[in-house]
Amino acid sequence: MDWTHRLRLRNLQMLLSLAQTGNMSLSAEALHTTQPGLSKWLKELEDDIGLPLFTRHARGLRPTTYGQVLIEHARRVEAHLDTAREDMRLMREGSSGIVTIGFAGVSSVDTVPMAVLRIVDKVPNAHVRLIENNLDNLINALHAGEMDIVVGPGEASSLLPQVRSETLYAEPIHVVARHDHPIFGLPEITWDDVLAYPWALWAKGTPVRRAFDKALAEIGRYPPVHHVESNSATLNVTLLLHSDMIGVTSRRPASRWERLNLLSIIPLSLGVLGSISMYWREDSVNRVAVRAALESIREVGRDGLLD
Repeated sequence: MDWTHRLRLRNLQMLLSLAQTGNMSLSAEALHTTQPGLSKWLKELEDDIGLPLFTRHARGLRPTTYGQVLIEHARRVEAHLDTAREDMRLMREGSSGIVTIGFAGVSSVDTVPMAVLRIVDKVPNAHVRLIENNLDNLINALHAGEMDIVVGPGEASSLLPQVRSETLYAEPIHVVARHDHPIFGLPEITWDDVLAYPWALWAKGTPVRRAFDKALAEIGRYPPVHHVESNSATLNVTLLLHSDMIGVTSRRPASRWERLNLLSIIPLSLGVLGSISMYWREDSVNRVAVRAALESIREVGRDGLLD
């Protein structure tokens, strides 16, 4: 018999507990079973699979390469069951289910918020859960089944087969400052002028920051010495609105802030583009809330929604 046919949810919990504690006694206690029984089950599973899942050493257990692969599968199963439990609970309360959307970078101030407005319009009783993080962490959570959709920079690689991706748009990156910044009082604005001010920059390694550094290097300039680094769009905008700091962002959020008379675009060309992509799990698209979210995000990406 295929060894997977003998696995039960209880067994997955046992495997995950051993991975977490690295200790047979602690896991047996947490699972309300005996250490000999847990040890026997693990040996039988390893014999069935034909591969060692843990190495035994003086300090306890450590997953082997094979064990780590199976543990990741177990985590995905557990995450799917958590989503199913939450979906059923919400549906009992009259909801159309849940969709979990992760977002990173400038998508947090334009694409995702405008898409959420469309989701709740399409499916008013859907439950939308939003999580902000860096792209790598979000993609790992997507792989683990802990979220349904990720919106962020179009740079993710090494996606699992069940994860799909789609570029929503690519657009220029602009230099911005608060609308009444003294820089706008100059008859002509040069790079010497803007680099004389402190800056609020995206953290090193982020797509916008890499594009900014690359653009400066091409004109023989270096990033400003006096600057604050952050991965948060909200924090960067707050700094710009309440100081003489200068920053960079892509066209959509820059245009939106300019229309609201908050930030203005400084007429200096960086000559680089930033792209935003959407990533999603193929095995979740049949759920009503997820399907509505995918449609809404595509619409916002296509339409540009600058009102």
